Order: sequence, then C-alpha cells, then structure tokens
Amino acid sequence: MLTQYHIEIMLTSLGERFSARAMSAITYANVNQDRMSGQFGHDEFHFDNNAFEKTYVYIEDQRALVISSLTAGDAITAWQAFGRFLHSTQDFYAHSNYITLWTNRFDGQTLPPPPEVDPMDPSLINSPDLRSGKVYYPFEFLYFFRKTRAFSLRYLPKDSHAWMNLDSPEQGGFKFDYAMQAAIKRTVIEFDKTTKGFSEEMCRLFLDK
Repeated sequence: MLTQYHIEIMLTSLGERFSARAMSAITYANVNQDRMSGQFGHDEFHFDNNAFEKTYVYIEDQRALVISSLTAGDAITAWQAFGRFLHSTQDFYAHSNYITLWTNRFDGQTLPPPPEVDPMDPSLINSPDLRSGKVYYPFEFLYFFRKTRAFSLRYLPKDSHAWMNLDSPEQGGFKFDYAMQAAIKRTVIEFDKTTKGFSEEMCRLFLDK
C-alpha cells in the first residue's frame, strides 16, 4: 500500500494504544520498508513474488526481536521491529489475491460491507489458489511512475504486482476498501498476538505509557 494508507492503518488500529513517541517510531519503521532499497530483493517486506513462507519466517523473526528487545529494556528496537513486520502483514491484503478470493465467494449475492471482511480465513490463507504479485523488472520499475505506468502495463503479465496490487483506490477499485479494513483488523490481531504474555514491565516499555 502507499505510504499514506500504511499511516492511516497504523493510526486507526493502534493510535490510542501507544504513546505519541512510540507510535511515531513504529510508524516510521513501517513506512521505511517502502524505501527504494526495500523494493529490491526483499519480497518478505511486502509478500511479493509468492514468498509466503519466507515472509511468515520474517514476521516471526521480527516478533521474536520485539520480545527479546523488551526483555533487555530496549523499547526503541522493539518498536522498530514491530513496525517492520506490520508493514508485511498489511501488504498481504494489497499484494495478494486474498481479497479477490474473499469477495468472489459472494458472486451473485450482496457483498458485505468492507468492515465485515474476514482477514484470517484459514481456507483462504491456506488455499492453493492464493497468489501474490510477481515483480518483473525493468517494466515493473516503470509502473511506479505515473507517466510511464500505462506503457509498463502493456508489457507486464496479469500475475505481476502492477496488475494485481490494491495499493490505492485508483489501483484497487472497490477492493481497496476491503484491503484497508482487512489490514486494520490484522494489525490489531498482530498486536494482541505479540503482547500476549507480556509482563507488566514489558507492557509499560512497549506502550510507553
């Protein structure tokens, strides 16, 4: 998703849970995953190229870093690790066909509103039909620039990130709202999973309150 939407997801889901200082550090680490160096050779940052297992390992490694850092009294490193892996979980809904698979279930029926999307349907998470966009360079690189976007799409296959992504309302259409709501819900789920079992001191450090 584009930076502005990652920020919106973070503030909507976690804004009232953390101090302003902690929220700033977590959000910065989150959006920093989209820096140019993070776009090359880091499928795990964005759930790209069908790198599902690689990304799940990355997420759990970063979650473990959150816990070990808090145990050592290092809140800043914990915030950074938390923000990084939340970026991956949020991009899952914009860079894979999960939302398409979910909405397709209602073919011929009234589609539930976006807030009712299920972000963790196990039959879809584990579906053999689940895919994420492949990154085809150099034409994929041209997609990131508005002036060359149409040109790049003429040469990119339909399973590319460029064609599959729901990164903004312009690119995702009505599915973008479902991707946003799923990402917001998933962020809360990941917060609850990460903080489960925290000691009182770990909670104090993490929330910075």
